[in-house]
Amino acid sequence: MIVVLKTGTPVDVITQISQEISETWGVTVEKSVGEHKVILGIIGDTSAIDTLQVQEYSPWIQQVLRVQRPFKRVSREFRNGEASEVIVPTPNERVYFGEHHPIVVVAGPCSVENEAMIVETAKRVKAAGAKFLRGGAYKPRTSPYAFQGYGESALDLLAAARQATGLGIITELMDAADLPAVANTADIIQIGARNMHNFSLLKKVGAQDKPVLLKRGMSATIDEWLMAAEYILASGNPNVILCERGIRTFDGKYARNTLDLSVLPVLRSLTHLPIMIDPSHGTGRSEYVAPMAMAAIAAGTDALMIEVHPNPAKALSDGPQSLTPDKFDRLTQEMSVIGKVVNRWSVPALVGSV
Repeated sequence: MIVVLKTGTPVDVITQISQEISETWGVTVEKSVGEHKVILGIIGDTSAIDTLQVQEYSPWIQQVLRVQRPFKRVSREFRNGEASEVIVPTPNERVYFGEHHPIVVVAGPCSVENEAMIVETAKRVKAAGAKFLRGGAYKPRTSPYAFQGYGESALDLLAAARQATGLGIITELMDAADLPAVANTADIIQIGARNMHNFSLLKKVGAQDKPVLLKRGMSATIDEWLMAAEYILASGNPNVILCERGIRTFDGKYARNTLDLSVLPVLRSLTHLPIMIDPSHGTGRSEYVAPMAMAAIAAGTDALMIEVHPNPAKALSDGPQSLTPDKFDRLTQEMSVIGKVVNRWSVPALVGSV
């Protein structure tokens, strides 16, 4: 249930209404400040609450509505139709994720391999317009014999790349035991597709302050994905970015996954959270990354995650889907054309023609 307050409602009135509702019905009341309205979200068993009775609490209450979705805090209704934004401080600037801001580009290798490689890649993707460097320190792999990442030592290398370039860092957390170390380095903590249903881990990242990038599970429905996000918000962390990275369908012959770009308009109607698209994992083929990235921009994505490696043929993981820095340079030029058309691009394109 949400209580929409009139514009200009005094702070003491908001506090009074919140306390009365909480004490009367034994529920939790959360304040959400939108662009035009202040909204009180009522969390708990609201079945016995009479909306008309709540409406009579104060003349400052404009409307009382029931949220019909199983996901409450994540739902668009919870913010009365308004989008939220995730603001991430980086060494260079405060970066805004959200539908009313320019598209944020995240780029880098699947795995951190050595200092020279990660620092040089960071410099190249920054020059092309990326705001964040992605790089795996801990890697979930299907085979126990595949490269699993260098762990905490790789976090140190990411920190070195951050210091050298000022880029924000996004890296994956797999085990709650590694949360302090990952949070110490990362500006955004990634929960990968394989851990989308790891509810214990979701609660842990929900109980800390760093923003969370939540990737869609390989076979997850949209409702399951949003309920996973609800775990994080319910644990206290409102700063969640949803990332579509492709799902498993019946045809895996020509692409690694099926990149579900239809989630963009669907999620836009269901949730207020920012949305990222990962065309690298979504296709698994470097030659498909550019057209899908541009399609995602046209469809309304808030951010893109693109794998870049200086020598994809020798990458320790996910080489076939990685772009070289030169190809990434060209892609950012191409993306800028579409991004400007939809008025979502502020990153300067590199000098040269598309």
